[in-house]
Amino acid sequence: QVQPVESGGGLVQAGGSLRLSCVFSARTFSGYTWGWFRQARGKEREFVGVIGWSGGRTYYADAVKGRFTISRDNDKNTVYLQMNSLRPEDTAVYYCAAGGYFSNTYYHTRPIDYDYWGQGTQVTVSS
Repeated sequence: QVQPVESGGGLVQAGGSLRLSCVFSARTFSGYTWGWFRQARGKEREFVGVIGWSGGRTYYADAVKGRFTISRDNDKNTVYLQMNSLRPEDTAVYYCAAGGYFSNTYYHTRPIDYDYWGQGTQVTVSS
């Protein structure tokens, strides 16, 4: 089974930036809505943001709005999460997920909305 693969995590100081990438080697990549989630130690997985399959519309959680940006490159089967002005509370394992195949809405914010998940990449923000 094809699985998304994240990369780009690491350790960064507060105020710094990271860009996460998620590659999905499937011909169906362009038809999926892509979401980013994160899970801090001891906490539930939470929604970060989403990008629709059509038109690239995006929606973000309030905690990251204005700091994080999701984009996608259908030619490269890759979705990105650009994270700026990082804070210690952004520390978590970040997951990309594919769902809502040719969905009529890009508003997919629940983990149950997604069919394929990456293995996660650790982001640690030091104060």
